[in-house]
Amino acid sequence: MERKQAIVHDAPLPRQYSQDLLVFDHGSGVHLYDVAGNGYLDFGAGIAVNALGYGREDLAEIAASQMRKLVHTSNLFTSEPTLKLVAMLKATGNFQAVHLGNSGTEANEAALKYARLYSHRKKGPGKSKYLCLEGAFHGRTMGALSVTPTAHYQEPFAPLVPGVVVAPFNDPEHLTRVLDDTFAGVIVEVVQGEGGLRVMTREFARALNEACARYDVILIADEVQTGLGRTGYRYASEWIGLEPDIITLAKPLGGGLPLSATLIPEKINALLKSGDHGSTFGGGPVQAAVSAKVLEIVLDSAFLEEVRAKAEVLDAGLKQLAERSDSIHELRGQGMLRGIVIDPGRGNAADLIAKARDNGLVILRSGANVLRIAPPLVITPEQIEEGVAILEAILA
Repeated sequence: MERKQAIVHDAPLPRQYSQDLLVFDHGSGVHLYDVAGNGYLDFGAGIAVNALGYGREDLAEIAASQMRKLVHTSNLFTSEPTLKLVAMLKATGNFQAVHLGNSGTEANEAALKYARLYSHRKKGPGKSKYLCLEGAFHGRTMGALSVTPTAHYQEPFAPLVPGVVVAPFNDPEHLTRVLDDTFAGVIVEVVQGEGGLRVMTREFARALNEACARYDVILIADEVQTGLGRTGYRYASEWIGLEPDIITLAKPLGGGLPLSATLIPEKINALLKSGDHGSTFGGGPVQAAVSAKVLEIVLDSAFLEEVRAKAEVLDAGLKQLAERSDSIHELRGQGMLRGIVIDPGRGNAADLIAKARDNGLVILRSGANVLRIAPPLVITPEQIEEGVAILEAILA
């Protein structure tokens, strides 16, 4: 039976967004419900944000309780939830301080600024270049956009921040030829979220570690989408052997509330002076209180082990699907962040996403013709199998 969906047409939102938007009303577990009452199994998690799913009373109660006490302080003061959160994040690696912001692009913007500040104050002027990788996506503010080397993102806003060099993904030889001490920072994703879910090789990770250490270049791992359990590990960097100076986080960090973090080491923190950077709203007490609970859950070793086990169920299902479908050209990704590359001669990702929605499944896109799968991490193996079955039906 055809589903009558709740679609709003030509909403008074900028035309950068779709002019036909599905209107959701509420969620429960790993399911979403639109205002017409239709249910959807969620394989997108709000672009990998809703790691713990929907309708969680524990997070709602923490947020409500904190709002009754204190909502905002600015960065001229702090609060106990904020102090607790930064201590938890600092303990996840060799970090001395945590800058809190509101979004992934802000986290990366801060990281880029810290890299240039370090290079200027440690190595002197004139060593300010950035290296980014083909297919990367680091955000839409001007600095982050400058290291997002995709023409249709960049061209309307040129000229961008100068001094950016683009290198091929997973090419250690090219990296060693181009990188030198005139660079301030290198920014990378272990799994390219908008670049078709390509995965960094261990060989390339080693080359990045060695080259950045050799020239004292700040290595930034953009873990906005891969961090905090998405790949089955605390950070994807740990899994692949990358040794970043800075890690950036956002998406799942706030439990659905806007929150980001830029984790920095002692060598950068020691060079910072009052007023070098800031954020009025970043790390407010409500977001921080919720985030501390999120971290308590997703960084638990047993939880991460469960995610890895469920990722194996997803991997097995996708491999079987690929064997049975001529539409699938390749499988990519890692853990609970997977990509299905559709053969352009046999299907279109946008059409398949709409068809999946009509069949009660929310999926996303990555790159030109890649279906992106990023369900809430609390999904069950049975729900994974249900979603793969829907995918098989629409691909057929």
